Amino acid sequence: MPETAAKPQKRATAAPKLKAKGKVAPQPAKAPQAPKKTGRPSKYTPEIAQEILDRISTGEPLLQICREDRMPKRQTVYDWLDRVEGLSGQFARARDAGCDAMAEEALIIANTPLTGLKKVFSSGAEGDKDSMTVTEEDMLGHRKLQIETRLKLLACWNPKKYGTKVQMGGDPGNPLKVEVQSEADTYLAALLMNVELNKQVNAND
Repeated sequence: MPETAAKPQKRATAAPKLKAKGKVAPQPAKAPQAPKKTGRPSKYTPEIAQEILDRISTGEPLLQICREDRMPKRQTVYDWLDRVEGLSGQFARARDAGCDAMAEEALIIANTPLTGLKKVFSSGAEGDKDSMTVTEEDMLGHRKLQIETRLKLLACWNPKKYGTKVQMGGDPGNPLKVEVQSEADTYLAALLMNVELNKQVNAND
């Protein structure tokens, strides 16, 4: 009989290793990643521009608006005014309306008493103890400062409407006369006079 080749023996496969029973070592927890900070918006969007215009028209300064993180930088807004067609005119109209709002706010401050406490300290003499007198009164000086600051800013921002007027005239005896009148100063004097009148009325009541 012819010899037959012996069949190769199959290799014995290793038995699958059994996982050892027991607790698996816990993996170290990954530290939470801090959210990435987004920069100030620099791309022009009509929504942001409109919000800025609305707030400017109420008398809010642009610098205060641009301090918010979600708002563009002040220089970015000025870049938009140069690049975006029609935006400069809208901004000028909004600022004009904002000046009127500031003038109206000055009138409200003049007509609204602001009650505060005034403390007066006096040192004791000849062994007497120091004393302090507390009185409640209208903070007229603070209100005057608020009104004057607004009107001075208006004279700078909108000189045609709230600035200084110069009149020139003359006659043979006085060939040249220059009269300078500040609209802001006139408005301030009228407001302060109104404050004094209201104060007198309240005192009589």
